[in-house]
Amino acid sequence: MGRTAPAAGGCADPGTAAARPLRADAQRNRDRILAAAESVFAEEGIEAPVDLIADKAGVGVGTLYRHFPTKERLCEAILLERLDALTEDARALADAPDPAGAFFDFLSHVVEQGTAKRDLLVAVTGAGVEFEQAVAPVKEALREAVGVLLARAQAVGAVRPDVTAAVVVSMVGATCQAAAHTAGAPACDMLAIVCDGLRPQAPAAPAGSG
Repeated sequence: MGRTAPAAGGCADPGTAAARPLRADAQRNRDRILAAAESVFAEEGIEAPVDLIADKAGVGVGTLYRHFPTKERLCEAILLERLDALTEDARALADAPDPAGAFFDFLSHVVEQGTAKRDLLVAVTGAGVEFEQAVAPVKEALREAVGVLLARAQAVGAVRPDVTAAVVVSMVGATCQAAAHTAGAPACDMLAIVCDGLRPQAPAAPAGSG
């Protein structure tokens, strides 16, 4: 995983981790553990044993637990890193030549990522205060990046002018959560309905016309 994960998600105390950056070797171990966990969870499911993750990362189980005392903490750290990656993806589209396409394609990208990580979303449902504190600045950065895409799409008339970035992020996040907990309702179908609601609506025809 090329990006450095937000330090807030990976150690026993997110606040302490943010205040004291990891040593280079510890950061490399953490990055390897996160990359291995994503791979193992994708192949084996969220119930995969942590020793399998440690083996794939090339570290001892004790090292894994020093970074992530519980599997929930490991899942939280992966999600924080994914949110950080999505923020960078949104920023990369800030100057795209097609503002409408960039905005709606990004929403599809977010839902695709959320669908791929649905087990992680379920695993952190009801996560504690520490995770909520750690994820808050990451969510804010994502909202700001989405806000740029939204403003450009609104400027060309592709999105309703009353829509805010906070609403967009909340609705797309809710779509990912709903898809993770609902069988038989594809996330792409849910997103299509959300996107229809974001687009400007044609004036209703007068009653009795036609």
